[in-house]
Amino acid sequence: MEFFKKNQIIILRSLGSIIILLAFVIHFWSMPKEGVSENERAAANVARMEAQVAGGAKSAPTPKVKKSPFLEAFQSKREKQMEYLSILAMILGVGFLGYSFVKPKT
Repeated sequence: MEFFKKNQIIILRSLGSIIILLAFVIHFWSMPKEGVSENERAAANVARMEAQVAGGAKSAPTPKVKKSPFLEAFQSKREKQMEYLSILAMILGVGFLGYSFVKPKT
């Protein structure tokens, strides 16, 4: 207990910095990526190869895969949860950092 009292400022500042860094990593990792995903690109390549082997057109359009309503709801809920988690982590990190700069009353 004495160790934590003695190094309280260092512990709070490092904990706050780590939490803020973690929040930014979560936020940018979970952001939706623009453009075509790797799975869609791979599916298009497979369809192109199958069409070429079958003697069809070289660039046959791939049909869009319909997502189930359950899957769409699940993914949108997960995106919202990750957004709220990153916001909460940022607030906690700033709180720890802010509290470490408050001078104790002596």
